[in-house]
Amino acid sequence: MKLFLDTANTAQVAEIAAWGVLDGVTTNPSLVAKEGKDFKATILEMCRHVPCVSAQVTATDAEGMKKQGQEYAAWHKNVVVKVPMTTEGLKALTFFKSKGIKTNTTLIFSVAQAMLAAKAGATIISPFIGRLDDMGEDGMTLIAEIMEVWNKYDFETEVLVASTRHPRHIVDAAMLGAHISTIPYDLFKKLPQHGLTDTGIKKFQEDWAKVAK
Repeated sequence: MKLFLDTANTAQVAEIAAWGVLDGVTTNPSLVAKEGKDFKATILEMCRHVPCVSAQVTATDAEGMKKQGQEYAAWHKNVVVKVPMTTEGLKALTFFKSKGIKTNTTLIFSVAQAMLAAKAGATIISPFIGRLDDMGEDGMTLIAEIMEVWNKYDFETEVLVASTRHPRHIVDAAMLGAHISTIPYDLFKKLPQHGLTDTGIKKFQEDWAKVAK
């Protein structure tokens, strides 16, 4: 499974990319606004570190999405145009597919939405599991249903598990066969950690200190 970082902070991208495990980055207008830096410069800096950077359009009509998306795609070959799951977004996806522009359809909350985005030519779809959990639903059930459909119909579109909240989300996504998980920085930092690992290292160091004098 590919691992993406969900951020608009270029320093965080550089840090995690240095681990050798980072496959891409997802951003959105909220994350970019939080950082308060130039959007294009931010995307280009991230493209230096990873081969796939999702840059989200802000237009709500298909023509506006097409214009923004073509501009973003021209910035760098690693840019993936992020499009919202709306009927206008579907029109834009079809256009981008015809132009060979890679896309990521965001804000997917149902299997029906996932299928429509795939049929319209999305390169990636992003179901949001954490937000479903917040509403009392089981977000991973949506991933399981999407992957069952994908296995029957061989859609080329990759399934990206978004809005992840804890390490188990990442493990469950992998076990279900999802292609990608995008992970917030603080959660990504937790993935290498385990209390027994820390205890083991401490014990090794203590034992070595006894014989290394």
